[in-house]
Amino acid sequence: MPQSEKGMTEAVDSVCKTEATEAALLFEKDKTLLIVDDDKPFLNRLAKAMTARGFLVTCAETVAEGMSAVQSAPPAFAIIDMRLGDGNGLDVIGELNARRPEARGIILTGYGNISSAVLAVKLGAFDYLSKPTDGDEIFAALINSNSNSAGEAPANPMSAERVRWEHIQRIFELCDRNVSETARRLNMHRRTLQRILAKRAPR
Repeated sequence: MPQSEKGMTEAVDSVCKTEATEAALLFEKDKTLLIVDDDKPFLNRLAKAMTARGFLVTCAETVAEGMSAVQSAPPAFAIIDMRLGDGNGLDVIGELNARRPEARGIILTGYGNISSAVLAVKLGAFDYLSKPTDGDEIFAALINSNSNSAGEAPANPMSAERVRWEHIQRIFELCDRNVSETARRLNMHRRTLQRILAKRAPR
């Protein structure tokens, strides 16, 4: 291996070890964990698995419940499903990051792609795991910080614009295609939303 490449690899390894140490120290001080998922059987199984590993677990099934939990007592750790019945789990990650920047958040999704992973990380998620996953994998991602969960890029990953467009379309359908209500839920101006809805889906 060339010297420059070796030096870069060592630098990355050093950062991963530092982050893993920080996560372990945080776990020693504060074991609070919020899990947000609208799949109740999965939520219950995961809550039991994380409790068995020493976490103090709080569960929520919606974005609204997750936001409320974060606002009242920001946890040290969070496991949040990206697609929930009332919105996008990224909103909860963003709120957690704003209220407790050192918290470790993981986004779970059945719609894995690199663009979503990048967006999740930008909003404060610590890692990104595609379903199905288990307690061991999630615990490793929370504490070890180097699970490399995003994996290899898919052949045709969606763009960040497409991820945003799909989220808007989902909320639009949940609101029975009511533009005013969709704009209110998305905290977006009605005319801006109308322009987005009138356009073709981005790639």
